[in-house]
Amino acid sequence: MADSAHMSVSAFHKAFKEITADSPLQYLKKIRLARARDLIIQKNMKVYLAADAVGYESTSQFSREFKRHFGQSPADVMREIRSA
Repeated sequence: MADSAHMSVSAFHKAFKEITADSPLQYLKKIRLARARDLIIQKNMKVYLAADAVGYESTSQFSREFKRHFGQSPADVMREIRSA
């Protein structure tokens, strides 16, 4: 992305963070986690399938990052859906 913006990697990283408040990797992770959460909630997709759909190879890593980001585990989200 830095090349296509005609910037050095460090300059791109700094500019990206100024605009989004996140590094490019943090931003991408947030987007992936939000998409996975949408799949779980809207499509009633199983957690391991949602994790795979957004590019996680490890379901346990996905679950840890999901809980860190949303404050609840994917399993908690699934339970809430079922009880609603």
